[in-house]
Amino acid sequence: MPRPPKPSEAVAAVPGAPFSPLAARARESGREVYALHVGDTWMEPFAGARMEALRTAEHPGMHRYCDTAGIPPLVDAVLEKLRTRNALPVERDGVLVTAGATSGLACAVSALADPGEEVLILAPFWPLVRGIVRSQRAVPIEVPFFDRVYGPEDAVQAIEERLSAKSVALYWSSPSNPSGRVLPRAMLEAIAELARRRDLWLLSDEVYEDYVYRGEHVSIGTLAPERTISVFSFSKAYGMAGNRVGSLAGPREIVAEIHKVQVHSSYHAPTAAQLAALAALRGGAGWVAEARASSRAAGDDAAAVLGIAPPEGSMFLFADVAARLDARGLAGFLEDAFEAGVLVAPGSSSGAAYGTWIRLCYSAVPPADAAAAVRRLAKVLGRA
Repeated sequence: MPRPPKPSEAVAAVPGAPFSPLAARARESGREVYALHVGDTWMEPFAGARMEALRTAEHPGMHRYCDTAGIPPLVDAVLEKLRTRNALPVERDGVLVTAGATSGLACAVSALADPGEEVLILAPFWPLVRGIVRSQRAVPIEVPFFDRVYGPEDAVQAIEERLSAKSVALYWSSPSNPSGRVLPRAMLEAIAELARRRDLWLLSDEVYEDYVYRGEHVSIGTLAPERTISVFSFSKAYGMAGNRVGSLAGPREIVAEIHKVQVHSSYHAPTAAQLAALAALRGGAGWVAEARASSRAAGDDAAAVLGIAPPEGSMFLFADVAARLDARGLAGFLEDAFEAGVLVAPGSSSGAAYGTWIRLCYSAVPPADAAAAVRRLAKVLGRA
């Protein structure tokens, strides 16, 4: 058992800098460095949804506590969106506004898994989810998937190979961070059927649902509503990452348990930030369309320059750079990229099987900067 000054083993196993080991050096260097290692949006939010647009005269109590499930108008608006756009058969008490999707997922894992139980994670994955599972005292089981599984039968086989008597849940993101893939309906139908047969919870991370460039986004909660927790984010959809507002939806009984965990951790999403989120949901469709077009153009350009397939969705590219590694390994490549003025994330943060890969976010900086950054990166990769 941990005793001062030792922390718990579960938390000690969680990395402190999953996105880049060089980020601190970049901040201290004073040099021009393009930061493509963290998923973010360079655009300021929809004008009516910026914090500067909020006034206590119009929103008395905006600095006080609110309903821990979310301010009622936002819950209502999210519910309407889930029913109409996602076609989810969700009830109002099956919706929870969270302190960002990150907190929502942590609360969900806490509610779904007991210590020692396993959460399968389709890899490569969002770099924080492995640490979230560990910090909740569950066991992350990585399933190499997005770079090698392309059909429903192969999807089922890949997942079944990692299942055990301790498996309780399956997590993935689609559109995928970091692979950029969008899982098709046929594959999601196969996953839903497997989940029913093996009695698994489904944790569907859909924070990039508004950023689909090829294919169709399908919410698996329409296929397996009785066992799906669908997670969404205003951070990614509306460029409001610093506000920390997300939402999740699922069966009312399990959402009530997740709500309990939220009350005892973050309590609720920031009240003022929820007001901004409500304004974005009501009037930000044009902003999203502009951001999506900008992101798609930047992603297509980056993929062409780096010689890889264009993304189907999300804001990321994931590339295998094994052919360019020397005796220093990926650490040496990251160092060379940093010297060229570009920060990218190590692939190992997205799965143990991806130690020769890199992740980059092409929406984190303005398009002209993204274009300059990927061309510097291409030189490091030896591409003209």
